[in-house]
Amino acid sequence: MAELTHFNDQNRAKMVDVTAKAVTARTAKATGQITMHPETLDRIHAGTMKKGDVLAVAQVAGIMAAKQTSNLIPMCHLIPLTGVDIHFSDNEQDTITAVVTVKTKHVTGVEIEALNACQISLLTIYDMCKAMDRGMLISNVHLLEKDGGKSGHFTYHAEK
Repeated sequence: MAELTHFNDQNRAKMVDVTAKAVTARTAKATGQITMHPETLDRIHAGTMKKGDVLAVAQVAGIMAAKQTSNLIPMCHLIPLTGVDIHFSDNEQDTITAVVTVKTKHVTGVEIEALNACQISLLTIYDMCKAMDRGMLISNVHLLEKDGGKSGHFTYHAEK
């Protein structure tokens, strides 16, 4: 098992020192879903939700969230992001899937930024639709893929 790097010599939390790490291109991709009543998805498609264009607002919220990750997660480094892209798809029944890709050229990865952006995108959908459907379910949020850095490439494989 790898040594825990988030503790100092007094066994107290610390931000990991990444000073000596090499700058490399790094990418992370995260996904998640929100399930709702079919009527809610129909209104999103029709653009008739009272708060406006649900997916456009969710996309902007996710991008903003990626940029604010270090303000929310105590041990995250402030990372200059070079790209954030969010795609939405749905099953034409009751579920929207968000896929978020975050990129940087830096000394540490952007997995948490991608996961944060995904969660906030889905929470924004919930917020914009809650007046009509409070029973929406956010689920299956996870890292799909990451690349770059010392640990190399990772691809999610679901346990069966």
